[in-house]
Amino acid sequence: MPLIPEEPQIHESAQGPRATAAAGRPASTPRPVPGPRSAASPRPGRPGPGPARPAAPHPGAGQSPAKRPENRSDQRSTPQLQLIPAPADGALDAAEEALDLLLESGRAPGEILVLTTGDPHPWATHELSFGEDAYWAQQDAGDDVFFADASAVERAAARPVVIVAVNGGDEETAARALPTAMTRAGALLVVCGDSQRVTALLGVGV
Repeated sequence: MPLIPEEPQIHESAQGPRATAAAGRPASTPRPVPGPRSAASPRPGRPGPGPARPAAPHPGAGQSPAKRPENRSDQRSTPQLQLIPAPADGALDAAEEALDLLLESGRAPGEILVLTTGDPHPWATHELSFGEDAYWAQQDAGDDVFFADASAVERAAARPVVIVAVNGGDEETAARALPTAMTRAGALLVVCGDSQRVTALLGVGV
């Protein structure tokens, strides 16, 4: 299924492993960084965001402001769905690559939720080491990518983009997590995993 125009093309090659350096977390949370990077900062060697474009003058300056049209993504009742085929042991790598592409295309870190059905993402493990309250406070702050176990998808807040790595776990967890993840995604749901299994769990064609 083709992506909506504003989203990057995420190729199936995303399942390959990557060797990347870790970037530090924002100054507001000076914590030791584990192996995986924090998506809140650009990766070393990759271009950061360009300079801000000056705002164009409003054509109706001096007049009563007209109501701005809603974003096209907000008008859709269901999110765009994209499947990235990957084996269970490669689903997390595929999700990481999809995350990188979305960030590089201009998506803000706070717009993205990453769920795992099997082993938790290393950043989820890292943040949970500070306690449940501090962990969920990261989600509430909304200023960084949030990594969570799919078993807690009901507690996860909605975000424009949700990435699900079907990297193992029991069928019950995955069967509950995928449909719920679709309700949490405002614009785009990316699922990395076995095509037949994901299609069966979602009950839709992808």
